[in-house]
Amino acid sequence: MLEQFGVLPRGPHTIFVLHLTEVAYRSFYAVIGGYVAARLAPSHPLRHATALGIISLIVNIAGALATWQLNLAPAWFTLALVVLALPLAWTGGNLRSTGRPA
Repeated sequence: MLEQFGVLPRGPHTIFVLHLTEVAYRSFYAVIGGYVAARLAPSHPLRHATALGIISLIVNIAGALATWQLNLAPAWFTLALVVLALPLAWTGGNLRSTGRPA
């Protein structure tokens, strides 16, 4: 979405700040996704948020494996997405479970 609005250039980026911006907005959406998963859960909201985090982790690992040799992004960026997937979804679910508004 940020590429469509001209905030980020299309295609691979080499500028550190742009990658950091991508990690930040993806992190925001991961927390919101965990919150929504917990909010919509009929029971055990934190389990649902964790399940979403596991799915996100698997997708990020698959993306990392598929693009690692192509050098489309620095290694730290790809690894950050993998490492942060589960904790961010859990954080969103925990925000919902403790009753704090997101």
